[in-house]
Amino acid sequence: MEHSKIKIGIVDDDLLFVQLLKNYIETNGDYQVILTSTGGNQYLTEEEAVPDILILDLKMANGDGLEVMAALSKKEIETRIIVLSSFYRRSFMGQMLKMGAHAFLSKEIELEELLVVINTVYNTGHYFSNEQIDVMRNQFSNKLPEFHAFSKNELTDREIDVLRLVCQQLSTKEIADSLFISPKTVETHKTNLMIKTGVKNMAGLVIYAIQNNIIDANEIVLFDK
Repeated sequence: MEHSKIKIGIVDDDLLFVQLLKNYIETNGDYQVILTSTGGNQYLTEEEAVPDILILDLKMANGDGLEVMAALSKKEIETRIIVLSSFYRRSFMGQMLKMGAHAFLSKEIELEELLVVINTVYNTGHYFSNEQIDVMRNQFSNKLPEFHAFSKNELTDREIDVLRLVCQQLSTKEIADSLFISPKTVETHKTNLMIKTGVKNMAGLVIYAIQNNIIDANEIVLFDK
């Protein structure tokens, strides 16, 4: 059976950057770039194909990344967003996650590491680096308001088990194997967790877990270069 490729979309107003990134990604047989756009407005008006991963610039003349994330948050699609920007600031991390980004990276990242991030986001739903975890420890422990609809006491024991493993960046299959349940059951628990907590993605679940002391930020699995 042919291996299914990860479908990639790229939205950036630097045409040379887009072409070089597209060429690099497609040299690896695991990925297929199915769309490119020169700005947020073009992507939102011409969007047809739905990528698994959307690599999105933050600052663009023709509709910036924040506008794209705000629009996509209103749609029921499975696309996961990697914000890749020369305007990267660690202090933006909280805002990026709240807006729906599944990873936030500087354009200074090594191309090989970018592929690691793509795979991590595709398989686990989010990616955090060491420095970003340090920022989250400060931003999410005291300053951000709790945005969930349910108390942690209203989550079932099994949902909390799944939530802890999500924070360890385990894939659905790895969570299923660890808890001796089916992948379909894991996805059901993830859906219930997002409904109960009011978050929109896996990164939001991690924030919820930190805010409610379900997991200590020091326990979250980190990925080094």
